[in-house]
Amino acid sequence: MNDLAEWIATHALPVWAALLIAALLVGDVAWQWNRQHGERTAAVGGRPVAVRGVTALFLLVSMGLLFAAIAVALKEEATRWLPSFDQSLAEDLHSSMQPGVLRAVAAVSHLGDLGSVAAATAVILAVLLLRRHLRLATCWAIAMVGIVPINSGLKALFQRPRPLDNHGFMVEHGWSFPSGHAFGAIVFYGMLAYVLLRLLPHRWHRWVIAGAVAMVGVIGLSRIVLQVHYFSDVMAGYVSGMAWLAVCLGGAEWWRLRTSTQP
Repeated sequence: MNDLAEWIATHALPVWAALLIAALLVGDVAWQWNRQHGERTAAVGGRPVAVRGVTALFLLVSMGLLFAAIAVALKEEATRWLPSFDQSLAEDLHSSMQPGVLRAVAAVSHLGDLGSVAAATAVILAVLLLRRHLRLATCWAIAMVGIVPINSGLKALFQRPRPLDNHGFMVEHGWSFPSGHAFGAIVFYGMLAYVLLRLLPHRWHRWVIAGAVAMVGVIGLSRIVLQVHYFSDVMAGYVSGMAWLAVCLGGAEWWRLRTSTQP
């Protein structure tokens, strides 16, 4: 595992790009699948259903199990392979990343800061309210409000210290597991994609999905490159964020299918 960590650190930017491309392909396949299978209902004017209840439940359970698996792997005394990989990758990144790269990645990572997300959340909520999309505004607010207490509660439960870094381009405090930036990014951009899919013409949907996947990947992986989170912190942030997003999307679609003609 140490050799793998060293190889990833040495080729960090190409690996990052490859992972983003893979994520974009997965997102595109999911979009096409949903488009082809229709999941339509006359009650909502023939619009596709983003997430059915059974799909949301499956995502919630599977993400919960995956999160538990990561947590157990971190605590497993017999092998300790995941903590060893985390530490090796952080150390190898520390020795291989150039200051210019770290400066650029830090600028990208700030897009997922709490202040940035809170400001964007307020603007989007105001726009939805002004345009009288009250159901979307309510679902949006609930999803965003849940980010901090859920992630903070998990951090307090596990109390994992952050990697030691001294490059100065990004300074973070508090517990490390799971990553708040990864959690927040997947909920924020996932819900933003949902809102836009409800409001924009179909020709924009593919670009909306691609943009959301790209932003989630860029923000989360930037935390590993900056060595302010371990690899497993970010993966756990993605997984726990996806679980909360599944709850929010499932609830939003259940409400939409039961009520009015709003998007």
